[in-house]
Amino acid sequence: MTITKDHIGGLVFLCFSILYGYYGSGIEMFPGDEYQPFNAKSLPLTLAGLGIVLALCQLVTASRNQEDKLDLRGLDFVLITKLLLLMLIFAASLEWIGFMLSTVVFLMGGYWLLGERRPRVLLVASVPFAVCFWFLLTQLLDIYLAPGRLITSIFGG
Repeated sequence: MTITKDHIGGLVFLCFSILYGYYGSGIEMFPGDEYQPFNAKSLPLTLAGLGIVLALCQLVTASRNQEDKLDLRGLDFVLITKLLLLMLIFAASLEWIGFMLSTVVFLMGGYWLLGERRPRVLLVASVPFAVCFWFLLTQLLDIYLAPGRLITSIFGG
C-alpha cells in the first residue's frame, strides 16, 4: 500500500474533525437552549460532521500512484518549527496584549518568516486583515474579545 500526501492530509483532517466534534458536543448551553433549532452546539457539530465527510472523501479519492508517494526530503522542517513556535507565542500573547495586537504581530511574523521583508507590505497585509476579522467577530457576531491585561492596565478598563 502506498501512502501519499493526500492520505496523510485526509487522516489528519479526519482526526481533527473528530476531536472538534467531540469537544463541540461538550459545549455548555443555557437551560432550554437544547430545544432551539440553532444553539451553541449547532455550528461546531455541523462543521465537525462536514469535516468528517470531506476527510473521508479525501481518503477515498486519494491518488494511489507510486509517483505521488510521500517524500519528506523537500520540506523545510526548520521553517515549520519556527511557524509552530510563532503560533504558540500568538496563543500565549492573546491574554496579555489582546486579540488585535496579537493577530497583527502573528501575521507580520509569519509573513516575515516566509520571506517578506518590506515593512509596508507587512503592515498592509496584516493590519487590515486583523481589523476586519476583529470587526467581524466583535461587531457582527457580538463576540467579546478581551483587550488584554497589558492594554487594560495601561489604558484602564
